[in-house]
Amino acid sequence: MIYAYAKLTVNDPAALGQYREVAGAALAKHGGKVESATKDFTVLDGAPDKPDTAALLSFPNKAAALAWANDAQLEDVHALRRSAGGSDILLLG
Repeated sequence: MIYAYAKLTVNDPAALGQYREVAGAALAKHGGKVESATKDFTVLDGAPDKPDTAALLSFPNKAAALAWANDAQLEDVHALRRSAGGSDILLLG
């Protein structure tokens, strides 16, 4: 199992809503899922930029995560997420 941390700064809530409708299926295509997503979080150390939404994603392995990120059939899904605002995703491992 490998995890990814996603932070979103939302400028277009409607686009984010559309993204949420298709995001689960896009992740599942490569064995991924949202473990947790929230707007309510606590900074434990440091002074990181506070996103509007933070999420923890899981994938079976690194290859699956990279396949999700680079899947040409999911370009529209990734573009929809990016159109909602700032989107940073870090693969942990």
